[in-house]
Amino acid sequence: MSALVGIPLFIAAVWHGNLPLLVFTGLLMVLAAVEMVALFQRVNLYPPHGLAVLGSLFLLGSAYLYKDAGLGGAVALILFFILVFMVLLYPAFSPVEGAVTLLATLYIGLFVYIYLLRLLPDGWIWLTFTLVGTWSSDTVAYFAGKRWGRRQLAPALSPGKTVEGAVGGLAGSLLAAVAFMIIYPFLPRGPLLLLGLLLGLAAMVGDLVESAFKRQAGVKDAGDIIPGHGGILDRFDSMLFTAPLVYYYVGRFIIS
Repeated sequence: MSALVGIPLFIAAVWHGNLPLLVFTGLLMVLAAVEMVALFQRVNLYPPHGLAVLGSLFLLGSAYLYKDAGLGGAVALILFFILVFMVLLYPAFSPVEGAVTLLATLYIGLFVYIYLLRLLPDGWIWLTFTLVGTWSSDTVAYFAGKRWGRRQLAPALSPGKTVEGAVGGLAGSLLAAVAFMIIYPFLPRGPLLLLGLLLGLAAMVGDLVESAFKRQAGVKDAGDIIPGHGGILDRFDSMLFTAPLVYYYVGRFIIS
């Protein structure tokens, strides 16, 4: 039921782009920032909710105004303000809290690439490809791991993930690339197939990164806002890595 409600809303935002997608992305970032801070709190680290939320939204605002050209300056300003807060609020806001606040802000800030993808030429195609490729990789990896999984992929981080499941995930993202080659025959085949493979790898890394955060916090899910699915980070952890990959790959090798 959650998927039946959430996926059409997401697809509608992707289709319209512009302000609806910007607002949707901002909502995801706010909710994810709250989850990220809660994970840190479980290990007795207390980055301020407000600072993490404002920092991530500042990155989104920079992307809205200047696309990716403004992200470097935005990161520098966020670091500057975190350091200023550390000086003003020390010892309540220590260098350790400052470091995890910056980490949370930049990690959640990867959501901006969902919005930036839609701004590319044929952005609807590339953002849809990212969604379909990521979901295909995650889904096939899950079922392949359940059916054939024997060898653990990263037992210290996620004991349930297997090498066989990882291979299935790569197959899923490659199948998505093949499907887009058929639907959009004008897309370059070689670069698209390579992108499908790289997307599958990025999806696995993104999933394992989130597993590291959850393992450190001692929780199974980052949140419970989506019934039956966990939190925002649980659903979008892979896309935090696949969206930047597709954005820069397409910009460099396909539309350059």
